[in-house]
Amino acid sequence: MLDFALVLLLVLLNGVFALSELAVVSARRSRLRAMAAAGRPGASAALALAEEPGRFLSTVQIGITLVGVLAGAFSGAALGGHLGAWLAGLGLPPGGAEPLGFGLVVALVTYLSIVVGELAPKRLALRHAEALACAVAPAMTIISRIAAPAGWLLDASTDLVFRLLGRAEAPQERVTEDDLRALVAEAELAGTIEATERRMIAGVLRLGNRPVRGVMTPRGEVDWLDATAGEAAARAMLMRTAHSRLPVGEGSTEAMLGVVQARELLSALLAGQPLDLRVAARQAPVVPDTADALDVLATLRAAEVPVALVHDEHGHFEGIVTPTDLTEAIIGALRSDAEPDEELPAVRREDGSWLLAGWMPVDEMAEVLGIALPEERGYQTAAGFVLAVAGRLPRVGEAVEARGWHFEVVDLDGRRIDKLLASPVRAAVAPAARRAGSGPPAG
Repeated sequence: MLDFALVLLLVLLNGVFALSELAVVSARRSRLRAMAAAGRPGASAALALAEEPGRFLSTVQIGITLVGVLAGAFSGAALGGHLGAWLAGLGLPPGGAEPLGFGLVVALVTYLSIVVGELAPKRLALRHAEALACAVAPAMTIISRIAAPAGWLLDASTDLVFRLLGRAEAPQERVTEDDLRALVAEAELAGTIEATERRMIAGVLRLGNRPVRGVMTPRGEVDWLDATAGEAAARAMLMRTAHSRLPVGEGSTEAMLGVVQARELLSALLAGQPLDLRVAARQAPVVPDTADALDVLATLRAAEVPVALVHDEHGHFEGIVTPTDLTEAIIGALRSDAEPDEELPAVRREDGSWLLAGWMPVDEMAEVLGIALPEERGYQTAAGFVLAVAGRLPRVGEAVEARGWHFEVVDLDGRRIDKLLASPVRAAVAPAARRAGSGPPAG
């Protein structure tokens, strides 16, 4: 029994090395840093081991190899002989009892090594990586120092092999946006966060990638006051608009004076005072249409009025952006009392197709349809995507195919694509629609 207990101890020691290896390698460094900052014992040592995985893995491999050699040699020499003698005592021929005993011992030790020494510890390490890494790190640090010369030799030899393969530099640890999206989706499936929270986080990530022209209210949809049109025109606009702040122009939108508070103008009208839009106009920041949306958010915080005038590189007025525009990019469009019938950007149909609004942000469309878009692109809406693919304005009923989807123009509002029907290519009825454009998606 003493011999068997010694073999079992060696198998358990192998399991400790296997658990330590996978726990330290699998532990997220961000979690280890947070645990170290909170004073968790062993977290700093685990982080130090994770920062130098080459030497740590060399040390662990030395331990696993030595334990495996000792367990194999001892089990074969001691347990194999004892079991062979016991089988011979049962009446088996000596020529067959010894090989059979040796074989049975090898099979048993191999089974224990796989289950107890490898699989169970590694599965445990995957479930509790950070906690176990903190627990084993102090002991592993001491072993690493003791085995430092051998570990250095193995690590240097491994680096030499990588150099011969042309892969000398180790990849830097980085978390991509796709990693964040996958982590958030996993958290939603696990019930850690709600679906609404996931959508808001996705909205924040989308906002970080959008230029201001992707969130602004375009020029054609801006309610503005003309300082040269007279008081009657201003009254009519104030009665018609639902906005609390309006830009003021000197005859046209190309000569913007600033932004006025509708409340102040209404107060002046109720008090019987004359309207002077030039005096009431407050200075508004001017931002280029290529500016990042998050940078514009900082500009709005510091502005006298939270409205920015968006201009292109030639100085032409393109639209306005407000905190509401930025908020809607995160949480979705808000239905106001003034617009109770405002359309949804995407509606799923029973046949699996999607009815899309032309103004739908193209990154939201890509998320809904599950397609990838190029990082550098010159369009910001679903309509712009179709125009880029077609290379011209398609007629109603015309369609294009891109990214595995069939996009049919359902409705036009003048020269603007108002509605699109998106169907998977395999399900699209293409013969009735003529493809508008044959080149790959632009941008």
